[in-house]
Amino acid sequence: MEQSIIIAGFGGQGVLSAGIILANSFMLNDKQVTWYPCYGAEMRGGAVNCEIVVSDTEVTSVHKKETDILIALNDLSFNKFLSKVKSGGIVIANATLIEKKYPREDVKYIFENISDTARELGSIKAANMVSLGILSNICNFTDIKSIKQAIDMVLPQKIRELNYKVLDAGIKLSESCRKE
Repeated sequence: MEQSIIIAGFGGQGVLSAGIILANSFMLNDKQVTWYPCYGAEMRGGAVNCEIVVSDTEVTSVHKKETDILIALNDLSFNKFLSKVKSGGIVIANATLIEKKYPREDVKYIFENISDTARELGSIKAANMVSLGILSNICNFTDIKSIKQAIDMVLPQKIRELNYKVLDAGIKLSESCRKE
């Protein structure tokens, strides 16, 4: 089964790093995967997103018309990509930066204080890993062990422990959400 995930926010939130880590976690589980980044010429603060498509068989298309899951780390991204979420899809939203709103009744919303949690644990820059912790806890197509292995592959040694800690915090934030 093929799944599409969009991670979106602004430059400096680790959107692309989260996408690379997620893609690597899928590859560690023998999945077929694509990672498609999109960003402007701006540095920190500009809009950035990436799409990850994962499948048990060959990925049919890199850039999907609709997505199964949206991880929105800021309000602009929430508003821009909500219409791409499939009916029955999931929206993981950073309630630190996004006002809780439910404009569509056909998707599941998970609002958590992602940036606040990362800040409290050591670095707001680790909000991306909080969101991956939430994702791993609510979906069956990735797991925390694979994400931690992918962190080891992608991130420098000096920041791995912080990222493990905020990843685990994301799992705890979403414990009330049932696995899909």
